[in-house]
Amino acid sequence: PLDGVPVTIKDNLGVAGWPMRRGSALASDTPFQEDAPAAARLREAGCVFLGKTSMPEYGWKGVGDSPFSGITRNPWDVSTGPGGSSSGAAVAAALNLGCIHLGTDGAGSVRIPAAFCGVFGLKPTYGRVPAWPASVMGFLAHLGPLTRTVRDSALAMNAIGRPDARDMTAFKDAPPDFTAGLDRGVRGLRIAWSARLGGDALIDPEIAALTHAAALAFRELGATVEEVDPGFGDPIATLMTLWSAGAALALRSTDAAGRAQMDPGLVAVAEMGERVDSAAYVEALLYQRNALAHQMAQFHERFDLLLTPTLPLPAFAVGRDTP
Repeated sequence: PLDGVPVTIKDNLGVAGWPMRRGSALASDTPFQEDAPAAARLREAGCVFLGKTSMPEYGWKGVGDSPFSGITRNPWDVSTGPGGSSSGAAVAAALNLGCIHLGTDGAGSVRIPAAFCGVFGLKPTYGRVPAWPASVMGFLAHLGPLTRTVRDSALAMNAIGRPDARDMTAFKDAPPDFTAGLDRGVRGLRIAWSARLGGDALIDPEIAALTHAAALAFRELGATVEEVDPGFGDPIATLMTLWSAGAALALRSTDAAGRAQMDPGLVAVAEMGERVDSAAYVEALLYQRNALAHQMAQFHERFDLLLTPTLPLPAFAVGRDTP
């Protein structure tokens, strides 16, 4: 179905015969022994593999530099960054270097670079795309495509969304046809628009105006659009409990000499994770995330879609983790 379609693979996903460096200069250059599930499905579908794409070390941050590959730049303005952690995937999509680009997303790692590079990025429902080996970020880590068009991502999902026995958390059923209904439109959908999700984020005025106009355009297409916040509190503490513990696991066998060669920000997050006790981790993983999921399930009994800006700011200068 995808015979001859050129694809790239983020460097935290396994491809038989290629190293998996995860953006780290300390990682082994030994070739991986087998394809990860998503890579295997693309190969079975007839895709041509172009190469691995860059990422920050262990995907720990939302920008595109690493000790291994240096700085990845935004093709629209090379003084700015592409976001991350699926940095190279989004840049390759923007430059049309291949048609399908596999990324991963735990806390924005597909969506951030898709927004900064002006391409389409999808974080699918957890378990729809099988993963192996399991990510240190656990249930935070989703696999998804970055492409120039929605239809290309739908075609990718038809391939990579198929079951794989190596992931015990993955869906066991075959995926639906993700291309079905792409031309059906949005007439009749109940859509919520929220500029800040109830928080106090400072939004760039141009982004605020453009996204608000885009949301209202759905009315012209036959949907109902209501300005309403989903009603949850800031989940950053829950996220950082899980994120830092995952970073601690990733660096568990790295000694002080090795850590001195790594991204200092990653090391700091890992050290934070080493101080997370097991009860706090399980509480965040199960109870706090489930409470948020239940709240959103109730919200989506009223609304089919929630529209919100992906990011409150445009791409910023390279060499900075955040503005």
